[in-house]
Amino acid sequence: MEYTQLGRSGLSVSRLCLGTMNFGPETSEADSHTIMDRAHEQGINFFDTANVYGWKKGEGVTEQIIGRWFAGGGGRRERTVLATKLYGSMGDWPNETKLSALNIRRACDDSLRRLQTDYIDLYQMHHVDRATPWDEIWEAMSVLRQQGKIIYVGSSNFAGWHLAKAQEAAHRQHVTGLVSEQSIYNLLTRWVELEVLPAARDYGIGVIPWSPLNGGLLSGVLRKQREGGGSRSTTGRSADALEANRERIDAYEKLCADLGEDPANVGLAWLLHQDGVTAPIVGPRTVAQLDSSLRAVTITLNADVLARLDELFPAPGPHGVKPAPEAYAW
Repeated sequence: MEYTQLGRSGLSVSRLCLGTMNFGPETSEADSHTIMDRAHEQGINFFDTANVYGWKKGEGVTEQIIGRWFAGGGGRRERTVLATKLYGSMGDWPNETKLSALNIRRACDDSLRRLQTDYIDLYQMHHVDRATPWDEIWEAMSVLRQQGKIIYVGSSNFAGWHLAKAQEAAHRQHVTGLVSEQSIYNLLTRWVELEVLPAARDYGIGVIPWSPLNGGLLSGVLRKQREGGGSRSTTGRSADALEANRERIDAYEKLCADLGEDPANVGLAWLLHQDGVTAPIVGPRTVAQLDSSLRAVTITLNADVLARLDELFPAPGPHGVKPAPEAYAW
């Protein structure tokens, strides 16, 4: 496994981040524990979760599964860079959601209890809270840091200007601010290249892509169809997206076949080639899926392959692979 620093921080994290959203709803607790054990065996030290994962309001099912794994000892907690999130509703009463100072305090204590740990390495805001002032948010986060309950703060689903507002407010309070931003980013969804990636690079914020394979559309879905395999990518909105992009996805899978690589690993490797990306989040449902994704770290895509991928999946804006404002101006 390769490692890098998380943004401008001194924290070393693996180039793949273990996503745990499937733990509980899709993967049993026993299998979830096996996957986490396997991740450590392979050198993955960066785990991501959220208080709402498990999708049973207020229960924090996935955090509880991770907490019971930590309780097994053997240095599991000490070897893990633990990231969790708050924002989503954890109850039906007011102040059980979003980023008020009150909810930040309560949500952190609840996550610590479920995770069976006394600190969170990376505490992430799952979404922007347009109603809470940044001075209030940073004061609340600073209190948690002073208490030793969190070490770093990150964001998720922020626009570029949200990152700027957050960092400037942090600078006014003389605190570190954000060290990471979790954004949807993959070959089919490249909007972050306009504003989020440039802002993140400028402020020293590491980008952690979620949905790196666009819900499975970049994982070899057409090949799996031909082989008679089922896929979540062939139902609902994913099916519509597949039909809209079938020609491009077919060409992509042929390119991957020519390279002798699995499409999923090429998609992950492409993200690892992007300036500012720290670690894509892989969300395996099985140990086999986790093992397969490890290949991505070792793949080197040459300039010709990267150019071909840009042809198949162009960056947003009329002028090709350029950040804002050049993407839409001059």
